Amino acid sequence: MEGRRRRHDPRHDRPPADGCRGLRRTRPQGPDGALMAVEITSHDRDTDRRDRIDKPVGYAAADIPVYLLIDRDNHTLTVFSEPQDGRYQQISPHPWGATVELPAPVNITLDTEKLKDYAD
Repeated sequence: MEGRRRRHDPRHDRPPADGCRGLRRTRPQGPDGALMAVEITSHDRDTDRRDRIDKPVGYAAADIPVYLLIDRDNHTLTVFSEPQDGRYQQISPHPWGATVELPAPVNITLDTEKLKDYAD
C-alpha cells in the first residue's frame, strides 16, 4: 500500500556474525551475536515513530541486549537495556555531555562531551 510504512525489522540492521572478529564475546547476546544497536535520529518527519518507538520495540523483540539512541532533536542519549517479552525493562536518558555507562554485555563508559559540538 502506497504511503504505508512497515514496522522496523532489526534483522536488516545487524552486522554479520563474523563482522566483529577479534572481540571477546560475552553473554548475553542477541541473535547472530549482536551485543548492541546504535541509532542517530534524523531530521525527517518519521524519526519520532521510527527511532523512538518502532526500533526499541524491534530491537527488544530481537533480544538485542543494549540499544543506544543518540537523539539530535532532544540532545540526549538514551540507553535501553534488559530486553524481556519484546520490551526493554530499563530506559535511561542522559543529556549530551554526561558520562554514560553502557550496561552488560557492552560494559563501556562513554564521554559524550564532544556531542555538544554537533548540536544544531
